[in-house]
Amino acid sequence: MGINDERDIEANLQIGPTDQGMVRLFVEGGGVELPMDFTPDEAREIAEEIIAAAARAER
Repeated sequence: MGINDERDIEANLQIGPTDQGMVRLFVEGGGVELPMDFTPDEAREIAEEIIAAAARAER
């Protein structure tokens, strides 16, 4: 399975700060809840990767 393999799964994504000063990405779908916590610097790096991927996808 890779990034280009399609799935027929619905999921919800929530993004926000925690009370511990972290940034949480919370994915829920298919009976699974996956909280992922990142430092603000890590979250900025992830945001930059998402922006770069969006730019590549538009080409």
